[in-house]
Amino acid sequence: MSSFNLEVHALRAAYGRRVVLEDVSLRLAAGEWFALVGPNGSGKSTLLDCIVGKLAPTAGDIRIAGHSLSADPAAAKRQLGYACAPEGLPALLTARQCFEVHAGAKRLPCVDAGLMTLAEDLEFLPYLEAFVDTLSLGTRQKLAVLLGLIGDPKLIVLDEAFNGLDPASSLVLKRHLRRRLDERGATVLLATHALDIVEHHADHAGLLQDGALTREWTKADIEAMRSSGRSFDAMLAQ
Repeated sequence: MSSFNLEVHALRAAYGRRVVLEDVSLRLAAGEWFALVGPNGSGKSTLLDCIVGKLAPTAGDIRIAGHSLSADPAAAKRQLGYACAPEGLPALLTARQCFEVHAGAKRLPCVDAGLMTLAEDLEFLPYLEAFVDTLSLGTRQKLAVLLGLIGDPKLIVLDEAFNGLDPASSLVLKRHLRRRLDERGATVLLATHALDIVEHHADHAGLLQDGALTREWTKADIEAMRSSGRSFDAMLAQ
């Protein structure tokens, strides 16, 4: 089994004739928190859509925990957890029904107790019987993340997952994700504009510009930044 929970090789993606990603390659190891940064329109959402199987690339290969997304999508997706954007949640289901659907998709009889403990820590339990379209943005964000963590996935894909969260919930989630990395060998891929997450939480970061991964910062680079007291803004400016 591969020690990498995500392997992207020479990925190309397009919408019709408009090429959005060209020759993107990336490997993320077990236990690693990767922050994907870049300006609006750089291709971050398209890259995430390819990785989670929403968009078929026109070239290249994606492997999740050793399983090819194109050759064995069922096995690859069983190792994948994706927190969709809050607006992508099914409006006419209750939160509990969302849990049941996602657990069923992962062939689980129910949601595990550990995830319900996280839901309690996030103060989400009072909303289990509420319909999604009645929830606030922050509460829908919590639901999206909780759904993405069902089934103990090896690769956790998050798109601006801390938007709308209050500071206490944000801290609870960051600590929970770190425990998953350290104790279960999961990998987090977070697309974000929040550079403070790179400064304080990421182990590895990459800059996507005009559909290409133009720069990467290793764990050693980020640790050196932290020990020197420099900001990630300063590293971007180099």
